[in-house]
Amino acid sequence: MPKNILNRASRALTKQHKIAITGVAALGTAAIALSAVPGSAETVTTGAPATTAQVAAGTALQNVKGTVTGQLATDTVKLDTLAAQKKAADAAVAKKATEAAAAKKAVQAAAVKKAAQERAAKAAASRSAQRPQMQPVAAKTYTNNLDGWIRQALDIMKSKGIPGSYHGLHKNIMRESSGNPTAINDWDINAINGIPSKGLLQVIPPTFKAYHVAGTSWNIYDPVANITAAANYAADRYGSIDNVNSAY
Repeated sequence: MPKNILNRASRALTKQHKIAITGVAALGTAAIALSAVPGSAETVTTGAPATTAQVAAGTALQNVKGTVTGQLATDTVKLDTLAAQKKAADAAVAKKATEAAAAKKAVQAAAVKKAAQERAAKAAASRSAQRPQMQPVAAKTYTNNLDGWIRQALDIMKSKGIPGSYHGLHKNIMRESSGNPTAINDWDINAINGIPSKGLLQVIPPTFKAYHVAGTSWNIYDPVANITAAANYAADRYGSIDNVNSAY
């Protein structure tokens, strides 16, 4: 057999194989020692005492067997320990890899969230820049006289869909009360019935209550409340305050 083949075969032997071969060699040595007992020695029968050579050979065999078994057990423990250590090391590496992947994922998620927030902030800033600046509109004011009362009443009537014009309101106010918001009629049929006409357009309380315009005062003598309630009543009965040319 070529020399290189023997070398490869020798390298292929494991440590346990070598230990087994050592044990076998020891057993062979013990066997040779046993065979070296003189041929003239008597055969040991049951119950007969063993010779010194036989005892020595048996002891040698036991020692060899114990040595081989102990070495095999020790090597098995060492292999188990190494396997456990390798398993623990592999688990530690896997754990670190998992933690690293989780950390990377968290960093990526944070980066995506930050980018989204930055885009939202830029979009909001862009909309704000594009939005025209609204100038505050001052609340409309009215003079506290007949002209101002009529104009305020007309704005309310327009928002509520109640028809009427400045001229129609003014001519009826001047005929009914001469522009006096506290005027009261204490002589006509309404007064006799206990419900006198009151205010700029001489409205009786039941009519004022029935045609009161939301957002105005409930005081029948309030100029704007009186005008809007009367115009609301006239619109319902005559189509518009502009169509009223006499007592109504």
